[in-house]
Amino acid sequence: MPRYEYKVVPAPSKGRKGKGVKGAEARFSYGLQELMNELAGEGWEYQRAETLPSVERSGLTSTTTEWRNVLVFRRLRNNDAEAFSPELLPAPAEDDAPGQRAEKPAAVAAKTPPGTAAQQAPAPVQTPGAAQASSDDQPWDNGVEDTSDVRGLSASLEKLAAARKPSDSAS
Repeated sequence: MPRYEYKVVPAPSKGRKGKGVKGAEARFSYGLQELMNELAGEGWEYQRAETLPSVERSGLTSTTTEWRNVLVFRRLRNNDAEAFSPELLPAPAEDDAPGQRAEKPAAVAAKTPPGTAAQQAPAPVQTPGAAQASSDDQPWDNGVEDTSDVRGLSASLEKLAAARKPSDSAS
C-alpha cells in the first residue's frame, strides 16, 4: 500500500496579474492555476479544496470562528518503497521434520565448557495451567515481580510489611 505525505496550503484570496489576463475572475483563476502548477512541478498531486473552521481571538476575552479555504495536495513519500527490503530467511533443512527438536552436533557439544550450558539455559517458568507439584518448593513466577524476600529495609518499611503480612496470609 503506498504511503503519502500531504501538504495543505491556503487558497489564494486575490488574483494574480498575467499577460493577457483581464477581469477579476480571470485573475483569480490565473492565480489558482499558477499555485497548482507550481506545486505540481514539485511532485504534489492536487486532491481537493476544503473550507474549515478556525477559532480566533477577537478582543481580550471573546473568540470568533473564521472559515478558511485551503487546498490539499499529496505525493508519495520519498524512499519508503526503496528502503523496504525484507530479508529472506534460509529454508529449513530437509532432514529436520516440523515439531522435532534438533540435537546439538557432537563437535559443538565437545567445544562447550561443562559449566556454561547450565548458565545459558533459562530457568523454567511455571504457567497458571501447569501442574503445581513444585509450588511448595518454588513460588509461581509471573515474570513481573521479584518474589524473593527483601532484606535491609528501613524500620518504617519493616513495620508496614509486618502490619500487612497477616492480611496477605489470610487471603
